[in-house]
Amino acid sequence: MRVSPVGFAFDEEEEVLTEARRSAEVTHSHPEGIKGAQATALAVLLARKGCGKADIKREIQSRFGYDLERSLDDIRPAYSFDVTCQGSVPEAIIAFLESTSYEDAIRNAISLGGDSDTQACIAGGIAQAHYGTLPVAIVDLVRIILPEDLWAIAEAFSRRFGIEIPGPAV
Repeated sequence: MRVSPVGFAFDEEEEVLTEARRSAEVTHSHPEGIKGAQATALAVLLARKGCGKADIKREIQSRFGYDLERSLDDIRPAYSFDVTCQGSVPEAIIAFLESTSYEDAIRNAISLGGDSDTQACIAGGIAQAHYGTLPVAIVDLVRIILPEDLWAIAEAFSRRFGIEIPGPAV
């Protein structure tokens, strides 16, 4: 859930996979945890580089073996809280794949229930890379809620890696 910045910070697939591994090993040293982090970061990179949803889906399925053929409607009836990467990363990616906007991706992920904060982080990271600029209303709310020091870090990261943060709504 914390690996999306890796897909923004590095430009080559192998770099992203290596850095995603390094970032995951601290808290998710299990091979499935590392796989989930790598799949997420790679999906962000691919989205950021302009790959379409079909290409992202194909690459993540073939490289990591995740079943991304299910729909959210297929998943919802039997889905329950699952903190494992294999039980949450594919679902989060599907939430992105079925989305029509950044906000829709987050809503899709949350609609599954379960470990929804993790799934929303994953789907949201990929969606931001795919759809581009975040909705002003969401950014304005984050500006209000996030402590100043954390907002400064987000702004610095965004400037460094060329991520547009919309200004406050007037």
